[in-house]
Amino acid sequence: MSTCLSLQPPIRVSPPPQTLKTLITPNSPPFWFLHPTKKFGRTRIRVSEADPITAVPPSPPSSPDFPPAADVVRGFYGGINRRDLDSVGCLIAERCVYEDLVFSRPFVGRKDILTFFTKFSDSISSDLQFVIDDISCEDSSAIGVTWHLEWRGKPFPFSKGCSFYRLEVIDGKRQIIYGRDCVEPATKPGDFALVLIRAVTWLLQKFPRLADRL
Repeated sequence: MSTCLSLQPPIRVSPPPQTLKTLITPNSPPFWFLHPTKKFGRTRIRVSEADPITAVPPSPPSSPDFPPAADVVRGFYGGINRRDLDSVGCLIAERCVYEDLVFSRPFVGRKDILTFFTKFSDSISSDLQFVIDDISCEDSSAIGVTWHLEWRGKPFPFSKGCSFYRLEVIDGKRQIIYGRDCVEPATKPGDFALVLIRAVTWLLQKFPRLADRL
């Protein structure tokens, strides 16, 4: 049984003795507690035996029900592993841009991206699978992933990588609008990479116009 009293939230309410007499029945517990509910644009305080003596503001309305961005990216890798490019295509926006840094130019548009993954699937055995090591889950529009490849459950050499994806809700679906892959190099230059970077930086400082050719 519950009774509603019109009060301003959020305040502690101590009903006068004569009011308690009307609220408490022979089967009622010795204490009654209050929490707010919304009706007709006003806040009411409902008396109940279950809640602590606090007036808690009502929760804001929930956002539209879209799958989390991390689930979309997981589905992307799952579709590639199954060679199910139809499901992969549904997760990619029509004007998506995908950069695989092994290639000199990005793939632009869903058709171009699916053509690339078709070639990838046709040239590599289905025994070679992507395995996600870690994935960010907090953001609904930007996802970071670390992954590696496995051959029949065993790590494949030089196959570690990390990827970044940006997503948007388009026509009622959360889709990938941008992706970038960085793959572990087969050669490990080590400290020589720092020497090379230092040399290139020195050249650009001496000949600034070279930067226009980069």
